[in-house]
Amino acid sequence: MMASARDAAPPWRGPYRSYDIVKEVAICLAVVAALATLLTILFSSPDERPSTIAQWSRVQPVDFLTTATAELDGSSDTAGYGPPYNHAATGQVIGPIHLQSWLGVSHPINTAVDYVLAPLATIPNAPALRAQIRQYVAAPPRQRSAWTDAYTKALERAGAHGTAVTVSPAGAGPVAPMMASLLSLAQAGGLDGALLTSRQFYQTDYTKPLLFMADGSLLSDRAEAQHLLGDQWGMMNETGSYPGQVWLWLYTFWYQVEPFKSSDNADALVWALMMLLSLAFVCVPFIPGVRSLPRWIPIYRLIWREHYRSQAGGAAS
Repeated sequence: MMASARDAAPPWRGPYRSYDIVKEVAICLAVVAALATLLTILFSSPDERPSTIAQWSRVQPVDFLTTATAELDGSSDTAGYGPPYNHAATGQVIGPIHLQSWLGVSHPINTAVDYVLAPLATIPNAPALRAQIRQYVAAPPRQRSAWTDAYTKALERAGAHGTAVTVSPAGAGPVAPMMASLLSLAQAGGLDGALLTSRQFYQTDYTKPLLFMADGSLLSDRAEAQHLLGDQWGMMNETGSYPGQVWLWLYTFWYQVEPFKSSDNADALVWALMMLLSLAFVCVPFIPGVRSLPRWIPIYRLIWREHYRSQAGGAAS
């Protein structure tokens, strides 16, 4: 046992020379800083300002009102999404495994209440608005649908003048003044705060405002400008960071090929495939043949040449 330890660490009998570790650290820091600066200039993303509902309602007021009306009548994408937001659909599945349904509704969202009625109820000193809300809530579903349909058709002919919208809805009932009040609330920044209200001390859950904006065209327009839509093969780094989201290329790649490209169940299928690929990557040291691939790389044998020489010498003795 003692002889083996001595053989593993024999005393050094070769020459010595001085070594300045501070100088080497300084050189390494300078090289890394230069490379980081160069890569940042070449590959970093622009510092885009975050989108807000206030910005959306000022820049695209007609689109904001159209989306808000869809939330009110339950025809938006969020309203029909299913778990984890509601029970309107079964969601993604993998064979007999109903992923979304089994996990249940963890972020319940009633689009009419959360995006329209509840925020409007926070506006102070507005008795006429409260009467309009009561009129809408008390009306039968068919009447409410007729009001929202009339207002949606009027929005198709509406004109925007700056942040104001000129719309002449006939037969929209209380929906027209309600939407006008919601637009004013959003442009003042109040709707952003209303949708972040939760029981948590720190307001860090942006699910509701993000889903609301995603139902409109603001986020998709920004994604198209940055070549980030699903059919554009684009990818953006995290702001001020390199390489940022580049590591997502393997995940997003599968959305561009069949059968994932045309499948309504693509999210679940890609997720399952990535889990299999990740498991295969973890098991590389245990897969015969694959685990031996590095031995065929010349640089590998160069780095470990002393190890192999010692092994050969030990076997010969």
